[in-house]
Amino acid sequence: MIALKEKVSNQLSRLFADSPNSPSHSSQGRIASQGEKSFSSYFSSVVPSLGFGRSTLENGKDQKVELAPAPSLPVRWRSREFDHEEEPRYHECQKAGERQAAIFLDENEDYSSRTSSSDSDVFEEACEQQSTPRTPYLKAGSTFISSDLYEFLMSSLPNMVKGNDWVLLYSTMKHGISLRTLIRKSADITGPCLLITGDRQGAVFGGLLDCPLQATSKRKYQGTYQSFVFTTIYGEPRLFRPTGANRYYYLCLDDLLALGGGGNFALRLDGDLLHGTSGPCETFGNLCLAHDSEFELKHVELWGFTYSSKY
Repeated sequence: MIALKEKVSNQLSRLFADSPNSPSHSSQGRIASQGEKSFSSYFSSVVPSLGFGRSTLENGKDQKVELAPAPSLPVRWRSREFDHEEEPRYHECQKAGERQAAIFLDENEDYSSRTSSSDSDVFEEACEQQSTPRTPYLKAGSTFISSDLYEFLMSSLPNMVKGNDWVLLYSTMKHGISLRTLIRKSADITGPCLLITGDRQGAVFGGLLDCPLQATSKRKYQGTYQSFVFTTIYGEPRLFRPTGANRYYYLCLDDLLALGGGGNFALRLDGDLLHGTSGPCETFGNLCLAHDSEFELKHVELWGFTYSSKY
């Protein structure tokens, strides 16, 4: 390859020297051939990767020389001014990178703020779920039943209704103030039912009855040994079951509903469901269920129990 380049260089120099119409070119060719560097070395240094085609020499004359164009050189070899020209682009890229970094930081801040807010929302929801009463079988809201009271009453119910849904049969908040309405609504379900009421001082008390309630014209006691009364006046729920002294479980009249007997009623509600009384009785061996023996009723609720599925 080097010898071929030297030959081509010599032929070009000779061609320039022999041309009568180009004296300046011949002198330049002589200067280039007699200088410190030959024309071939200068030509090879300027175009180091130049490719050559076929050349045929006849009678010392160059008949045909084909030069193939050299491939484009890398950008960094084209000019020394490349760094100067591309420097603004570098700065622009740097500025764009800074803008991208700023945008990325802003997005991170927004994401962190959204994450922190979402985490706080999840935490608040978890706290609300923990504060919600754990009453899975309670199918309606209650004025009196808290999670602790619910668990206490659930453990005290007869086995035949444990795990059943709690259905609100009657409420003074929903159905009005009337004992007759309470008795009529108790006919919706057959089986045990739970009477829950309370006084204005915050005590919650009641007892277990049997549905449907049947009002009698004379004082005739009803119920079974499964009946009981309870109260929360002593700091925690307390239950009183039948002692066996008598069978005065509960009494239902058109203008009176009472539980227990023998000395006093454990709990008695008037026909208007506005006032009541409570005292120790022999049937359940209980103490007074309210703060006072005579009190004003806050609300009255009657709960029944049904299976979660009809099948």
